[in-house]
Amino acid sequence: MAETKSCGCGEHLMGLPEIDFSTFVLSLSSSAMVHLGEAPDPSTGTVDYQPHLAKQVIDILGMLQQKTEKGLSDEEKKLLCEMLYTLRMKYVSKAG
Repeated sequence: MAETKSCGCGEHLMGLPEIDFSTFVLSLSSSAMVHLGEAPDPSTGTVDYQPHLAKQVIDILGMLQQKTEKGLSDEEKKLLCEMLYTLRMKYVSKAG
């Protein structure tokens, strides 16, 4: 796992998890699930279906998959592939 450098902004005091590719993918996937109305918005607690925002996040994940194809570990590839499949299927079933 790559070592992350602190920018001196105090992020170590905020209790934030270490960012790596997997946590980044999971964060984007969670955002897409919120926009698909599958999870409540953590800031408001409301469930709201916003397909245009869900599609944008899914497209970003797809772009990441294409651009990072040769630089990911097998575990990272599998995670990204599974997240994209799940999100795309949920999007298609809802946007129908």
